[in-house]
Amino acid sequence: MQDAPTDLGDRYSLDMIVRGIADDLLALRAGTISIKDAQARALLAKQYMNGVRLVINARKSLEETARPAAIGAGRAGEQDHG
Repeated sequence: MQDAPTDLGDRYSLDMIVRGIADDLLALRAGTISIKDAQARALLAKQYMNGVRLVINARKSLEETARPAAIGAGRAGEQDHG
């Protein structure tokens, strides 16, 4: 079983996305893809990166507001009737 990636760059394959964007630019300059193709690919990459940004911001927000769990506390929903 493979360990889950801990680095965001690994988890979301950011190096692959950046290489793809660079390759698209080279292809556009070489004339092997059209301007419309390059624009469509850039828009897809932008949306992907927006999604990654949302994940990072959500995680940061959750980490900032999280409280440590009390050790030895009852399970959620239980009340101490002592």
